[in-house]
Amino acid sequence: MNPADSAVASLPETVIKPPRRWNWPAGGELWEYRDLLYFLTKRELQIRYKQSFFGVGWAVLQPVALAFIFALIFGKFVKIQTEISYPVFAVAGLVPWLFFSQSVTMGANSLVLDSDLISKVYFPRIALPIAKALSLLVDLVISFVVVLIVAAIYGVGISANIWALPGFVLLGLVATFALSALLAAVNVKYRDVQLVMPMLVQVLFFLSPVVYPGSTVTGAWQYIWALNPMVSVLDGIRWSLFGTASPGGAEILISIASALLLLVVSMGYFRRTEHYFADIV
Repeated sequence: MNPADSAVASLPETVIKPPRRWNWPAGGELWEYRDLLYFLTKRELQIRYKQSFFGVGWAVLQPVALAFIFALIFGKFVKIQTEISYPVFAVAGLVPWLFFSQSVTMGANSLVLDSDLISKVYFPRIALPIAKALSLLVDLVISFVVVLIVAAIYGVGISANIWALPGFVLLGLVATFALSALLAAVNVKYRDVQLVMPMLVQVLFFLSPVVYPGSTVTGAWQYIWALNPMVSVLDGIRWSLFGTASPGGAEILISIASALLLLVVSMGYFRRTEHYFADIV
């Protein structure tokens, strides 16, 4: 046998198979591509802040500026009653909401925008919407520091319930990832998603307690309202940080079940359609 042929024969062989349509995405596959996920996340950060005058300062300016506007309109003129100072109330709701809305919007467009990458090389496609959300986690962490600073300025103390904060943030992450992954997969085949996204985000904004307290909705409606996981996320974050009215136990369970159901549907649809992304994107 030719030495060159012998050397080639001794090389490890990698076989790439299409994913099984209804199988849950294998965590092991994502772990194998963890370096790629890191570089995709790093790329998103560099693209977003490249040649930006304020850089990551936008993570501070955006929620503060919006909180000031909402405090002026809803706090001073409309006079919405809240348990804590309205600027603190507003910024504590805007920070997780901005993460959710930006992650969903960017994640929904991730597969289409990276069509060249998808059509040229194999990797777990789910890494693209995940990278979008991970890059925005940096902004989320910085923004939470801003919330604490604003609270200190207005003399609002931190609640003893802060131990529950990671749980509500995790619920928000699950809901965010599930919706963005589902919309990303649908957007590959139906580009109407790009047109519907602004309206969807705006509708969800008004259906979530961002600028008004969750206690506004009462009776049987609160259980229907809790089907939107961001309802429990926003009320829960405010409660864990500042001791405001907490979402009821039933509402939290409904939101968790809704988020998990959305995740199962999202992953199932993503896995089922992933095999044709490279062909039609």
